[in-house]
Parts: sequence; C-alpha cells; structure tokens
Amino acid sequence: MQSHVRGRPPAEVAVVIVAFNSGAWLDRAITRVLESTIPVSVIVSDNGSTDGSITRVRDCWGGDDRVRIIAHGRNLGFATAVNRAIEQSDEPTVLLLNPDCEVQPETIERVLAALRDDGVAGMAGPRVCNPDGSEQAGGRRLDPTPQRVLAWAFERPMRWLGRSPRSFNLNGQPLPPGPVPVEAISGAFMLVEREAIGCVGPMDEGYFLHGEDLDWCRRFRDAGYHVLFVPDAIATHAKGTSSSGRPVRTEWHKHRGMVRYYRKFAGTTPRDRLALAAASTLVWAHFLLVLPRLLVVRFRVPSRAVPPAD
Repeated sequence: MQSHVRGRPPAEVAVVIVAFNSGAWLDRAITRVLESTIPVSVIVSDNGSTDGSITRVRDCWGGDDRVRIIAHGRNLGFATAVNRAIEQSDEPTVLLLNPDCEVQPETIERVLAALRDDGVAGMAGPRVCNPDGSEQAGGRRLDPTPQRVLAWAFERPMRWLGRSPRSFNLNGQPLPPGPVPVEAISGAFMLVEREAIGCVGPMDEGYFLHGEDLDWCRRFRDAGYHVLFVPDAIATHAKGTSSSGRPVRTEWHKHRGMVRYYRKFAGTTPRDRLALAAASTLVWAHFLLVLPRLLVVRFRVPSRAVPPAD
C-alpha cells in the first residue's frame, strides 16, 4: 500500500498530518513536505474540519497519489486520528507533523539519517523553531514528573530575587554538536520507526489533545529506545493555529492530559503518591487561575487560519 507516483521510488516516510480546521496552514505544510529530498507520502487524518481546508486539499492534490485523506467526520482527538492513519499506511517510517509546521527540503532526510545512524533510536525530532527563527520551547525537554513540577513551582518565587527556576525545556541550553538522546521531543514533528511502534504500541487514545507526545516518548525510552534531538535539521512551527479559536477547551484538555500523564507513570511509594496528589492539585489550580484570561482571549482573538505570506 506504499504511495508513489509513476517513475518515482516508493515512499520511505508516511507523513501523518492530523487536521482540524487548519485553514491555509494545511496547504502550506503539504506543499513543503512534497518538496522533500526523499520520497514521502502524505496522509491527512481529518477530525471533522468544517472550514473548507479539506476541500482545498482535494482540489490541489486529488490527482496525486502521494496524498490521501482519511475523513473521520468528527473530532476523534489527536492520538486516535494518528493511530488510524498509521494503521492505513505501511511505509517503514512514520512522521507525525502538525499542520502549522513547515519543513525545509532536507529536514526529513536529515532526521531520518540520524534515526538510522543511531542504531538504538526509535524516534527523532529536529530543532523546532518559532517563525522568527528562535528555538521553540518543547523541541527538546525533560519529563515533567510530579517531583519536577513541584520543584519548579516552589522555585518560581526565585524570579523576584533575579534568579531563574529550572525549566523542563532545554532550548535555553547551547545546541549540541550533533544528534543526542533527550527525554522528550516536540509532538509537532516526531519521526518514528514502524518497527519500534510495533514494540511500544500506538499512541494512548486516552489523551484527547496534548500529553500523548510526552507519553509516547516516555514509553519509547522505557522500551529501551533512544529519543533523538537532531539540531542541524530545522522545522518551523507556528503553534496553536487550529486551537486558537477554542482556548478554554484546548487548555482544559492540556491540563487534563498532564494529570493523566502523572497518574500513569507515578511511582507507588507513599512519597510518590503524595507528589502525584500535590502536582495534580497544582495543575487544576493553574487552570482555574488562567481561565479568566482564556475567556477574554476566546472572544477577542481571531483564528490564525491564514499563514503569513512568504
């Protein structure tokens, strides 16, 4: 079932893009992916878009057998949409790519080469950048364990003394000279070996939106695989375009996902259970704290459905 155009070699990578009212960002992401220096196929796993974006994909690429659409008719959540697309592909490698994430022509090939050269890696990601070129938080990071969350929360008052608390994100650290194992990479771009998926299992569909990427990274590492950060490959992520019109719902799922993550991987000692309870309480307290601002944003900020011009 590998997708290819007559005269082209079979695709090495199935690029899975989960779409939900992604606007023109989706067109742009597909265009950039198809300019890659290695053969790829694209699967748009659509969670019930109503903004016309899927119609535009059909109009633009309906005759191109490198591009397929799986229309679910409703919002199944990110993890479920990913798993359905993986089930309907057979390329040896799968790339999860957000619709608001753009790759350079050599990005996928560089990340794939690092993944294959490592020998122990099951997953890899590039240096994810903001549109201004700065490295985005989340592209290389630590596991946000309950203990680390509590330490971070108690250290935040240090800012008043001019000191910075420790962060889960490593984007403030110098770039390594080459690919290195990290605890987690960004879900905006995750290149995964199909063989490793067979060992680790699919994404956890108990997460609706947010948290499933951290969960997968943790499970890959627990299974003995490296999760690689590849600094010389770059992807640009606009971040949050499909969810900009639903900030309250998005943040609720984000906070719910973190609590699920804590519970799933928490230890069993009394100290672990205490840290879990404290961290979970902190997460929901944070949600209630930001809720008024989210309600204001919901009614004032327009959707970012149109990317900036080149």
